[in-house]
Amino acid sequence: MKSMMSTDRLLAFAALSLLLIVIPGPSVLFVVGRALAQGRRAALTTVVGNTLGAYLLVVAVAVGIGSVVERSVLVFTALKLAGAAYLVYLGVRAWRTRGSLRAAFAGGGEVHSGLRTFWEGFAVGVTNPKTIVFFAAVLPQFVDRDRGHVTLQMLLLGLVFNAIALASDSVWGLAASTARAWFAHSPRRLSMVGGTGGLTMIALGVTVAVTGRKD
Repeated sequence: MKSMMSTDRLLAFAALSLLLIVIPGPSVLFVVGRALAQGRRAALTTVVGNTLGAYLLVVAVAVGIGSVVERSVLVFTALKLAGAAYLVYLGVRAWRTRGSLRAAFAGGGEVHSGLRTFWEGFAVGVTNPKTIVFFAAVLPQFVDRDRGHVTLQMLLLGLVFNAIALASDSVWGLAASTARAWFAHSPRRLSMVGGTGGLTMIALGVTVAVTGRKD
């Protein structure tokens, strides 16, 4: 890989990615909401789906689609609102079913499949405005075009970003799911967990919807 990209450039991108990732954004808040509402397994499954969704954005940028999203206000806005609407929908659903968490702890109630949780995480990851802008506007700046293999360089940088995001989001999910265990001792706390997770996702969806572009 040394012939494809300098170590200094790769480390600089990793440092910038870390700064962006450690600041809680749509992905982190969604994972935390999932951990509070459904537990550790759902949180980690969401993280995997979210990460793969984000990497799809890297692939899109690498093949040139990302620049279209970045330059077109209409495309960017449509994608952003779709993601926001989906988050609000999930939040409302979590709020309405918050009372079912007690049954879930007892072994009953609705059980979300891992595949369903995965795809919900994927949908949030691929419509994350913060990640879209970062990959479309920032990632290409770290490509050394003189060395060639531009597409491969972008894919490598995307792997670095997503590896950091996977580790960081997993920590957030595990921490939130651990705190969730404390709530399990009380039915009232359980309802609070479901309500908090739902409201978090609704607030996140609204935040995403009103996030504008500087241009």
